[in-house]
Amino acid sequence: MPQRPEQNSTDRRSFLKNSSAVAAGAALSTSIAQTAHAAGSDEIKFVVVGIGGRGSGAAANIFESKGNVKLVAVADAFADKAESALKSLSRGKYKDKIDVPADRIFTGLDGYKAAIDVDCDLVVIATPPAFKPQQFEYAVNKGRHIFMEKPVASDAPGVKRVLASVEESKKKNLMVGIGLQRRHEPQYMETIARIHDGAIGDVVAQRVYWNGGGIWYRNRKPDANEMQFQVNNWYHFNWLCGDQICEQHIHNLDVGCWVKGDYPVECNGMGGREQRMGGDPTKSQIFDHTCCEYTFKDGTKMFSQGRHLAGSWQYVGEAVHGTKGTADPSGRIEGPNAWEFAGKRLNGHQQEQHDLIEALMRGEIYNEGEYGAKSTFTAILGREACYSGKIVKWDELMEKGRDLAPGIDNYSLDGEVPESARPDDEGKYPIPTPGKYSPFA
Repeated sequence: MPQRPEQNSTDRRSFLKNSSAVAAGAALSTSIAQTAHAAGSDEIKFVVVGIGGRGSGAAANIFESKGNVKLVAVADAFADKAESALKSLSRGKYKDKIDVPADRIFTGLDGYKAAIDVDCDLVVIATPPAFKPQQFEYAVNKGRHIFMEKPVASDAPGVKRVLASVEESKKKNLMVGIGLQRRHEPQYMETIARIHDGAIGDVVAQRVYWNGGGIWYRNRKPDANEMQFQVNNWYHFNWLCGDQICEQHIHNLDVGCWVKGDYPVECNGMGGREQRMGGDPTKSQIFDHTCCEYTFKDGTKMFSQGRHLAGSWQYVGEAVHGTKGTADPSGRIEGPNAWEFAGKRLNGHQQEQHDLIEALMRGEIYNEGEYGAKSTFTAILGREACYSGKIVKWDELMEKGRDLAPGIDNYSLDGEVPESARPDDEGKYPIPTPGKYSPFA
């Protein structure tokens, strides 16, 4: 079982007897559903917010766990995506684990509230990063256990909101799992434990990479307004996804911070757009390459590359340099204490759900929310350094960082997109220009 912060345990029978649906002013509880267990069942009822994409994968992983689980409601911005995902999941071996009638399929940008309000034990949040802070906050306020995909926000105000909700989740003793699945993979866990035990001496530098060839793009539908287009094509808009460094490269940055046991105090970066949509600013906002130099408070460095450039070197991984050797955190150490992981390599997406569901069934609680938020902010720090071309300090960005989507709680699919993503008269989206862009509000 992975070591995690804030893990608490209680008698399993007591845990299963109580309710996790905490009403305002009521006594706080650690348990899963009252109604299910009153009937003598160990069933865990869960809902998925953002079922149209990664949420479907998370649901399938939960179905594959050893728990007695039941999907009871879903929410997605788009009805066709929600219905298609449910149909796909129901077509095979999971159909007996799904109880989602038409009146428990919720749509629109505020549909998450109705889904979370359904009698359930666990909420899975797998929406674009911009929407996660308010959805996480709502689930915590409702007293639900939560699994939330990474990254957990797209800007500094969002991260601060998540951190505040994490503190509330700890007070309520709620389970909070975050989709940084390498922390559940035994090859990473054992290697990093050996690094922490001194196998390569003092860590002096790290290199982390997410270098790939490209990502999906969804063409504009003829009847879609700007908000609908952007939400459907969310990876290409900074307010929604936070750029590639947040959406994908966060995994490697998280590993680097895990190795270090700390977070950087500043970042210097550079980046731009060489191939993204042929350089067409009417289709996408985000960069296709970033390169960062992170500095920790002891002066050590973490060097980062993230890119989507076809025809270039493609590699996803990490390297750690110490005073007595080097390490690949995914399972190898070189030097006087040479070692290689010999155990079974597990699928992290599946293992994180095994761990979460089995912990709930044992009456244990762990909370990954803080490192989920801080690793997200590490990625945001790097993005803002690359966008601005300046050295950006952690504390200053946390205090004064841009709000990319002011008033996001009130957004709707029929409304306007935020100014940070509003096209000009020629249909061109705002593109950050290093040397001119400011990371601060």
